[in-house]
Amino acid sequence: MEHIEDAVTELTSEQCWALLEGEEFGRLAFRLVTEVHIVPLNYSVARRMLLFPTDSGNKLLAAAMHSEVAFEIDWYDDESAWSVVARGTLRRLGEDEQHRLGEKSPESWLPTLKFDVVELSPSVVTGRRFVLRRPITS
Repeated sequence: MEHIEDAVTELTSEQCWALLEGEEFGRLAFRLVTEVHIVPLNYSVARRMLLFPTDSGNKLLAAAMHSEVAFEIDWYDDESAWSVVARGTLRRLGEDEQHRLGEKSPESWLPTLKFDVVELSPSVVTGRRFVLRRPITS
């Protein structure tokens, strides 16, 4: 029987950023006063910053408050899985900075207009890869 150490591998910073750059969908968790929020969203990566086009709402309020946040992406199949978490603070980009989305602007899954861009400046990015041992069902 394999040990848990064999089933879990820490990802390097470079591996984490490669996975972040290869995806477009994740979950943002943040606190507003006494409530914890978690929202799914589309994103892009520019110069090791995570950019989220958004409309008005709680993400903009969290950015105005410079809230500490966590952003997570993950993937799995029958044999393996990985997860990457970026922690840092949010800020709303000024109109003169929104060009940073450029051609990398993620396609929204919802048909809503998004006039603002929020940036997550990660202070820590970590990740793990997992070897899965799922029971065989018949």
